[in-house]
Parts: sequence; C-alpha cells; structure tokens
Amino acid sequence: MATSDAVIVPARRRLAGRWASPLAAQLAVVAVLLVIWQITASVGQLGAVPTPVEVARALLAIFASGAVWEPLGTTLAGWAISLVLAVVVGIVVGFPLGTSRLAYRLSVFTLDFLRTIPALVLVPLVVLLYGSGLESTILLAFLGAVWAVIMQTIYGARDVDPTALQTFMSFRVRRWDTVKFLLVPTALPYIATGVRLAAAICVLVTISAQVVIPAGGLGEQILTAQLGGAVPSMYAYIFLCGALGVGANAAFGKLEGRALAWHPSHRKVSA
Repeated sequence: MATSDAVIVPARRRLAGRWASPLAAQLAVVAVLLVIWQITASVGQLGAVPTPVEVARALLAIFASGAVWEPLGTTLAGWAISLVLAVVVGIVVGFPLGTSRLAYRLSVFTLDFLRTIPALVLVPLVVLLYGSGLESTILLAFLGAVWAVIMQTIYGARDVDPTALQTFMSFRVRRWDTVKFLLVPTALPYIATGVRLAAAICVLVTISAQVVIPAGGLGEQILTAQLGGAVPSMYAYIFLCGALGVGANAAFGKLEGRALAWHPSHRKVSA
C-alpha cells in the first residue's frame, strides 16, 4: 500500500503541476475575460464598446490593407531610439553616482525630484522646442525611461560586496580590472532590470505622446479612428499597442535570463 501511494502521489503532483502552470492559468483568465466581454457587449451592456469578434475583424482588416505597417514602423523607431539613448545615458550617469558616495549624496535629491515628473507633463515644452515630429516622441520617451536605468545602475554599483572590494584593494588590482571583474558583474543584474523597465516605459510614453501631440505612429491612428467613429479599428490599434508592450517585456525578460544565466539570481537549480 505504501509503495502504491509513493507512485500515485508524485503522478498526481505532476498532473496538477501541468494544469497549474502559470501560462495555462493566464490563458484561462484571458479566455474567461473575452467570453464575458463578448456576452456583455452583445447584449448592449457596454454601450459603444464593440465585441471581441468585431475588434478581431478590424485588426485583420488593417493588416490586410497594409495601413498598419507605416505607423507601426514609426512607433518602433521612436521606441528603439529612445530606449538606446536611455540605456547609454543611464549607464554613463549611473556608474559615477553609484561608485562615489559624495556624488550620490549631492545628487540624490535632484534625482528623486526629476524622476517623479511625468514625461507627458513636458509635452507643451517639447512641442514648443521640437514641434510635433518624431523627435518629440523620442525625447519624451527618453525622459520617461532614463531614470529607471540611472537608479538601477546606481543600486548595482552600490551593491558591491565590501569584502570582495577590500580583497581587490589588498592585492592592488588595477582600477580598470576592478571595474571589469567586480563592479560590472555586480551591477549587471540591476542594469538588466533597468533596461527591461525602460523598454516598457518607452513603449507606453511613445504611444501616449503620439496620441497627445499627435506625432504619427500607432498613437495617432488610435486618435484618428476615434475621431472618425471607427470604434472597432480604434480598439484594434489599442490591442496592437498592448501586444507590442507585452512582447517587448517578454523579449527583454528572455534576453535577460539568457545573458545572466551565470548569475545566482537567474541560475536554475535542479530539485
């Protein structure tokens, strides 16, 4: 009897684990929400909100007509350029502030003040300086995302193990080798988290700026569809923006896991 239980219990656990996988649970929740949305929209309980079927048809129509590719390219271009600028500036600024206690104390108030300012608040100033073009969306997305990289880089640079640092100093390791073999490996997980956060922020701010200014891209298409009364198309573009954000976050999460597979925080431990 004990042998039978020892065989059955692990099998039940494996079966339960399959059904309880995070991806399956997430897909189940999405399916339930879509069913509820379809039912409530069909009976008119959501007002002018279209059904998921209508949104899916509109999404297929904008892809079939090719109307989506130019605004999608504009949005991706603004997102990519702003993300690269945020990462470069964030690392260049964050490392000196993280390695110097005096510099961090002198700048911490300024950093806390500036990073709490929403990027979209600066829309009137940015439009006044650069107009309603791609430059404005790039600058707004950069200003919204750079603080995540700066702060994560500072945290990573300040998280160096004092014992390891003293060991490097006692052996009179050159400063560049200390940065290369101690500071950078310690800060990399923090920087990777900052880059992943910045990627999501750049998507959000880029699309939001394109709606507010408007400055082309998917954001302007949302506004145009809303003003033209094409509600299903508006929701189709909104769905596409959401998929773009989820895809960017998932891609950078996978990239972070592969690039930092050597780090204890990402290392897989077999049971």
